[in-house]
Amino acid sequence: MEYIKSKDIFLLMRDVLKLIHPRPMEHGSRVAYIVYMMLKDEGKYEEFELADIVMTAALHDIGAYRTERGKINDMLRYESRESMAHCIYGYLFFKYLSPVPDLAKVIMYHHMDYEQLQKVDYEYKEIAAYVNIAEKMDIYFSSMGSQFDMHMFQKQAGTKLSSEGLLQFYQCQERYDVFGKLSSGEYKKELDDIVEYMIFSNEDKKKFLEMLMYCFGFRSKRMVVDNITTICVCEDIAEEMMMPPIEKELLYYGTLVHDIGMLAIPQEIVDAPRKLEKEEIRLLRTHVEVAGKILGHRMKSEVVSIALAHHERGDGSGYPLRLKDMQMNSPQRILQVADVVTALVNKRSYRDDLPKEKVISILSEEAAKNRLKRQVVVTFVKSYDRIMKHVRQESAEILKMYETINRQYELISTKYKI
Repeated sequence: MEYIKSKDIFLLMRDVLKLIHPRPMEHGSRVAYIVYMMLKDEGKYEEFELADIVMTAALHDIGAYRTERGKINDMLRYESRESMAHCIYGYLFFKYLSPVPDLAKVIMYHHMDYEQLQKVDYEYKEIAAYVNIAEKMDIYFSSMGSQFDMHMFQKQAGTKLSSEGLLQFYQCQERYDVFGKLSSGEYKKELDDIVEYMIFSNEDKKKFLEMLMYCFGFRSKRMVVDNITTICVCEDIAEEMMMPPIEKELLYYGTLVHDIGMLAIPQEIVDAPRKLEKEEIRLLRTHVEVAGKILGHRMKSEVVSIALAHHERGDGSGYPLRLKDMQMNSPQRILQVADVVTALVNKRSYRDDLPKEKVISILSEEAAKNRLKRQVVVTFVKSYDRIMKHVRQESAEILKMYETINRQYELISTKYKI
């Protein structure tokens, strides 16, 4: 079953990363458009190949979310002086987590001087050279406005930038008025049309969505651990309850994206080491509505309805729709229990993780009040130790992946003397 279209994978990633910080994705979209126009004009690639390149070009600064979060607003200074760190981290992130690792080095090399890039043995090095040109054109055009002269980079032809690439860009500008479309915003529709050609298998889509989960770590590693905890608990409860395979899959996808709206909530509220004020609670609860706006026209409605119901309660006291038990299905009820379990068993800024006895006591009270489904709670409690062992194992794998990326980052950074 198709839970999300190929094009919507890219658009969903774009929208979610904008929640963390809009600037890199807005810049990335413009760069992707420029690269697409240059390559399309050359005619060397099929549209479906160009679509993969467009996604990579759009995400070329994904490492900036991790390495230089406080400096992103000043894109001109950031890209011109402090580029290597985010190139390395972005490359590793794409290499280990995306389903298109062959394109990862485009991110690694997109700031490398062309005379150095020429010495590299890499199939897509010319694409990296084009991303470099497109990035500079966009940043300086955006910063300088009417004073910008695209020929200002000609003095770098053959050294820092590709001579052929510059000529190709000049030709595209003359034929298609690239800067005019960037200024008017017309490029956005064309970019959305391009992604129609994206073709991903269901496994590729799943990996992209899991990669999106890792993007939560740009805000907080705890968010990733929370998400994997919820996924494990949902999987194990569903298995114990002998849920049909199709419902299990719907539950998995719903769980994977259920908390993306939290990326829109200010970090000082999410990590507040105290009881939240009334207005802060109201703002925190809007994360479900944010998720609804992002997911509503991207993923299958059955998945979205599961994700958006994780704070509903059987007695009608939940939010945002105040649904009652009879209005909800099994996947929704399981996610509700798993979400509460995650909040209890994982450490929070205002308290440590809770012991087994306390977790079971709270869940039992919620079930007795008909807030959580009793059958789901009983199923979890019965297999508590086995499920939590699974959670610890999966969390360890997640942390191991982070350690691998960070270790590789340190090694490469040392090589490039960052």
